Amino acid sequence: MQEIKSRLRGVKVGVVLTGSHCTVDAVIPQIRGLKSEGAEILPVLSFTVNETDNRFYQVSDLKNEINGICDKPIISTIVGAEPIGPQKLLDVVVVAPATGNTIAKLATGIVDTPALMAIKAHLRNQRPVVIAISTNDALGINARNIGLLINMKHIYFVPFRQDDPVNKANSLVACMDKLLDTVVCALQGKQLQPVLLGPA
Repeated sequence: MQEIKSRLRGVKVGVVLTGSHCTVDAVIPQIRGLKSEGAEILPVLSFTVNETDNRFYQVSDLKNEINGICDKPIISTIVGAEPIGPQKLLDVVVVAPATGNTIAKLATGIVDTPALMAIKAHLRNQRPVVIAISTNDALGINARNIGLLINMKHIYFVPFRQDDPVNKANSLVACMDKLLDTVVCALQGKQLQPVLLGPA
């Protein structure tokens, strides 16, 4: 049991939260899970997550909760995220939840948020990025971008499924319970399989 609980001992993990506000609540337990496995966690918030109170959480409450879990202070600026690359601060970056907006920008090389700077800076070191998708347009206009990222070196996806195929046919959400195992596999250069999950 002890061995299972230390798979990430000493591993430096960047956790990047972007603005799929309805999914953030499912990500917090996974951050705790990373911590319980021994990870040292550096949190990064997109502008939207850092600034927008919404019906799912108040920003101040979210930041307090994240600060209570993580080892490093929250990064919430592009300038703050840039040193992740040249200083080689992280072993793996986890983007959870990853919005369609972030995915589209990442696939096309746009860096205009702390989240995207953290990812870009980390990728320059050819180290793994784990993406936990949550977007309503995944099988629509964003399908092309997801396809590009799936085929990109050093990018790994938390297995995902259609969360409501009848009412939201284009929507995909990662199975957050598989985030930890995806990270462990990504650090070994492997994609956790299967990536495409059946109905919940």
